[in-house]
Amino acid sequence: MPVLINFKICDNSEDCSGITACPAHAFAWDAKRRTIAVDQAKCRACGACERACPVGAIRVARSEIERQRLQREMDDDPRRVTDLFVDRYGAQPISSAFLIPESKFDVQIIRSTKPAVVELFSRDSVQCMIKSIPVKELLQGDIKYRKIENVALAKKYRIRALPALLFFSNGKLIDKIEGYYGDGKKEELKRRIEVILSAAKNLK
Repeated sequence: MPVLINFKICDNSEDCSGITACPAHAFAWDAKRRTIAVDQAKCRACGACERACPVGAIRVARSEIERQRLQREMDDDPRRVTDLFVDRYGAQPISSAFLIPESKFDVQIIRSTKPAVVELFSRDSVQCMIKSIPVKELLQGDIKYRKIENVALAKKYRIRALPALLFFSNGKLIDKIEGYYGDGKKEELKRRIEVILSAAKNLK
């Protein structure tokens, strides 16, 4: 039975959890096409990939009727990747889907096929959830967002205040925003981000 991937909410990363979870090795990263590939002939319909996906983008159809139903659901799905963000800038991380270790920085951010934004923070820098700004209100469009708790990376990119947002395009740092912005400064932060992302589009 076929595996379906909802690329509307999938970040299409070579670090896809389906690749490591699949016992039949049906998942792979197609380096030439820069996308997740599935060998349907190898699929055992065990559901391991479905359970491993943190955002529910992978579904396994166990019959043709179910495949058609799932395909219709994906076609009608109005969501985008940004709609799944539940984390807030400068707040304690909530979703494990967006919190990554330093070891994943290169594959998730530097080698991302999409514009990428990484929030660097330390446990000492996180603010009250109530006063923080939802990330989904700050980042619009097809953008990858990740959180990393790492002071070493902050030093590498000469960050003077945490939390900080680092913006990458084609593997290069194009801009950064340092320091905490509470809900009262949401519009100011949104304008700064819009300017940066607009410039990133012009770099393509």
